[in-house]
Amino acid sequence: MKAKRLITASSSRFAAQLFNIITVAVLMISLTALLLGKLLASHKIGFLPFVLSLPPIMIWLGASIFVYASIAHHPNPRTVHYNKWAGYRYYGVMGSLVVFGQPIYGLLGGWIGLMLVLGLAVTIIVPWALFDIYRAAREPWADMTIEVAIYE
Repeated sequence: MKAKRLITASSSRFAAQLFNIITVAVLMISLTALLLGKLLASHKIGFLPFVLSLPPIMIWLGASIFVYASIAHHPNPRTVHYNKWAGYRYYGVMGSLVVFGQPIYGLLGGWIGLMLVLGLAVTIIVPWALFDIYRAAREPWADMTIEVAIYE
């Protein structure tokens, strides 16, 4: 037996924007924590900026896999498209920083190197993510009706 379910336009739009919204929020929190840690840190606890800025990114890296996977099978192909490109951006930049981040950090050393690595991530990801959030908001979305199997 199958039942009809309605997926509203606003639900599809929000799902299309969700990965980008959380990514921007996490990167801004991490950047703020880095700067706040630098202001609060004395010379005795110079690792504080690093300790404050890394956990939000690492937590989102793990949680984003579940968000990405849950939206990847959305019935609306436009929602899947926005999610796919948000994932490409985030995972591509973070993967590149795994390879190139340490040499950049080692080249400049200390706080400046960490700021450059995080600054690169923010500079590359945030403008595109904000543009995608804007594009998804401006796109005409329609309600969808899908059939779902019911198991009794």
